[in-house]
Amino acid sequence: MSAGGFYQEFEVFSKRTDSTPLQYQFSLLAPNQELAFVMAQENFMRREPVADIWIVKRTDIRKMTYEEKDTLARLDNKDYRNAKGYGYLKKKWRKYEQNMLDEKEILSWGGEKKGEKD
Repeated sequence: MSAGGFYQEFEVFSKRTDSTPLQYQFSLLAPNQELAFVMAQENFMRREPVADIWIVKRTDIRKMTYEEKDTLARLDNKDYRNAKGYGYLKKKWRKYEQNMLDEKEILSWGGEKKGEKD
């Protein structure tokens, strides 16, 4: 429980179907997890179809510290994961395609043209 408070903060997540990912919905205040679940369930039953509801006490959620967030900055060099990082490949592919042998050229080596047979 919060320091001196009766209510705890809970985060509510839901799934529309069994195969869809969880989506964050809202926060709510409740005296315990069971009542938080009932309150979340009541909210969804009136509004939209739902396959599953998850209730998580906010204090049980861990987020990154400022120091941990700083470590993400050095991992930000991810151009190799983006298609724009491979822009030079279009030029290389075009050059490769120009040097490829086509069917007409290969058949010309044998002296016969496509469609001509003895």
